[in-house]
Order: sequence, then C-alpha cells, then structure tokens
Amino acid sequence: MLDKGKDPVFKPYELVDGEEYMNDKQLSHFEEILLDWKKSLMEEVDRTVHHMQDDAANFPDPNDRATQEEEFTLELRTRDRERKLIKKIDESLQLIKTGDYGYCEACGVEIGVRRLEARPTATKCIDCKTLDEFREKQHA
Repeated sequence: MLDKGKDPVFKPYELVDGEEYMNDKQLSHFEEILLDWKKSLMEEVDRTVHHMQDDAANFPDPNDRATQEEEFTLELRTRDRERKLIKKIDESLQLIKTGDYGYCEACGVEIGVRRLEARPTATKCIDCKTLDEFREKQHA
C-alpha cells in the first residue's frame, strides 16, 4: 500500500497494552511495509529505464539536447538515491529475519513502533540519532 514514488502509506499498527515488542504481528507489519516500499521503488526504476529508452532523442538544437540531458541527469540522481534506499530496505528486511529489527544498533533499546512507521529503515533510537546529528553539526 504505497503512494507511487512516495514514502510508505499504510494503516498504522494498533498497539495493544502489554503486547510484547517486535512480536510476530509487528514484524509482519513492518515486513509488509518494507516489501511494498521496495516494490514501489523498483517500479520507479523500471519506469525510468523505459522513459529514457523511449524518449532518448538526438535533438539537432543544442538547447533541446541540453534540456533532455539535464532531465535524464536529475532522474538518474533520484534513482541513485532510491538505489541506496533499496539497500537500506534490504538491510532492514535482513534484521527482521535475524530478530534484530526494531532495536537501536548503538545502545540496544527499542526504537519504537511509531518511529519505525515514520522511518521503517531506522537503525537508531531517537536519542542516539539526535546525538549523532548534534556531533555532525559540531564537526561541520
């Protein structure tokens, strides 16, 4: 359930009081989100390839050629960012398989269902991520 070319759009997980964190139901919820997101991104890759093959023309006018090249360059840059995102999605799917999904890679605490719904590829809790961003600002 994705909005084409956008971040995941899904029905939020309904938490139950006393429910175990990252139980089978939650893991299934996130696996579905990640797989749908990956599928949507892969469809965009296919669309780009077809678009570039179909629309590639040798314009005699240098301005038209430059416009097309700029459009293709922008499209390829976007796809490269999406390729990196697909890699993160694959890594998150692997974490689900190993039972490590949903836990901060830095401190080991629960990342949280709502944070993961906002950023399904998150690997750090909000505190560790905030600390990382603070350090980056100091070194910039």
